[in-house]
Amino acid sequence: MSAADRDGSLDPAQLGLGDMDAEAFRRHGHEVVEWIADYLAGVGDRPVLAQVRPGEVRAALPAAPPAAPEPFADALADLDAVLLPGITHWNHPAFHAYFAITGSGPGILGEALTAALNVNGMLWRTSPSATELEELTLDWLRQLLGLSGDFRGIISDTASMSTLLGLAAAREQADLDIRQRGLAGRPDVPLLRVYTSEHAHSSVEKAAITLGLGRDGVRTVPVDDVFRMDVTALEEAIREDVRFGYRPIAIVPTVGSTSTTSIDPVPAIADLRDRLVEELGHPLWLHVDGAYGGMAAICPELRHVLDGVDRADSFVTNPHKWLFTPIDCSALFVRDPQLLTRAFSLVPEYLTTDDEGVTDYMDWGVQLGRRFRALKLWLVIRYFGADGLAARIRDHVAQARQVAAWVADHPDLELMAPTPLSTVCFRAAPSWFAGADEDELRELNRGWLARVNAGGEAYLSHTELRGRYVLRLALGNLRTTQERLGHTLEVLDRELTVLRRSAPGPAQPAAG
Repeated sequence: MSAADRDGSLDPAQLGLGDMDAEAFRRHGHEVVEWIADYLAGVGDRPVLAQVRPGEVRAALPAAPPAAPEPFADALADLDAVLLPGITHWNHPAFHAYFAITGSGPGILGEALTAALNVNGMLWRTSPSATELEELTLDWLRQLLGLSGDFRGIISDTASMSTLLGLAAAREQADLDIRQRGLAGRPDVPLLRVYTSEHAHSSVEKAAITLGLGRDGVRTVPVDDVFRMDVTALEEAIREDVRFGYRPIAIVPTVGSTSTTSIDPVPAIADLRDRLVEELGHPLWLHVDGAYGGMAAICPELRHVLDGVDRADSFVTNPHKWLFTPIDCSALFVRDPQLLTRAFSLVPEYLTTDDEGVTDYMDWGVQLGRRFRALKLWLVIRYFGADGLAARIRDHVAQARQVAAWVADHPDLELMAPTPLSTVCFRAAPSWFAGADEDELRELNRGWLARVNAGGEAYLSHTELRGRYVLRLALGNLRTTQERLGHTLEVLDRELTVLRRSAPGPAQPAAG
């Protein structure tokens, strides 16, 4: 008998063949909820960025699985002692890298309920509530965003999968029998092309790779002076490709691009698409990537960000980015779901049913097994309400404008892009570094960002705009108070001052 067995720290079920019993689950469940509540209350006191070296977490844990049962408390102890130091805290109020996200209280509880129910919503029959709640919740989201009733939705894990599904529908719409015959070795299939901005997310290219179009199947279009897709350049690119025998199948504008949150002119792109369809005599799919920026439309005064989206064939937005729903949860809206089912429906005998008039979401995409993701989104919407969601998004936009104003007023900083939503792009170009070339400014800003992130008080990311190294500060976390945001700005200022004291300054030309 082990020591754990003797002192009673093992649960009775660990000595038998069944699951954790209800009493043990209740006891450990209370412990876990207390742990989560304490973690969320104190996450702002932790370093934002993980404080470990590569391999350190793995080396601190046994290399082989335990042969005998271990007390649940021991695993929780390792969570505290070993795993938490290796966590970069996306729920931290000073997490400003990438796009800030929030695992909110109702969303976290929704995840727990989803795990408890443990259903697979592949067919309507395998859990009618999972299917019908997904349909309803996405229709609620459609209404919140002001989209027309022509769209129907499906939840995927991420926007990368949603964009893959949208472009698969575009490929199916081309009516080239690719579903059956594929692309390989077919001289009757022209080279297929997808068009997107040079600032579009990498998921467009990944989708093209997966769908057999290859990276050469994506043509990136230049942007204007505020980083929006240039519609004239788009038209020129498509017409040039047509002359050389390419077949355009899709255009992918972005509402809230990853680097700068720029908003492509969707109405003008839709106008161009309509003209080209009439001229070319074949369809041209319009898929709008609003993974981040689309949620801004929940605020009535920001609904213009989705102008033109009602003319799209598909549209993606991510509740796990700016709607306080724990990752992962991506909403894909399509005008004609039959193009998805034409692309993906494959029903072996063991999956057939006699249910009529129902949605079987397995037919809409790649995955057969489907988590009940709608439950957590449903709880988030119900808990905060439309007005509460809008108020929080509005506050994040206001915070971003506050940061942009701080940058504009700062003698040693400069804004590098407009701030239409809740992300600010800026860099240091200090007077004490006058005469620096771009390489020197790049190293200065790299060093500045590294110092800020290493300190653990805030975490920012970077991008490159027209060959310039730029810092990004993203807002969108429910826990980012005015006080905490002010502290982040103080950290930025403090670390820049340290660099000023230590930096030799830019190289000066030799005298004489």
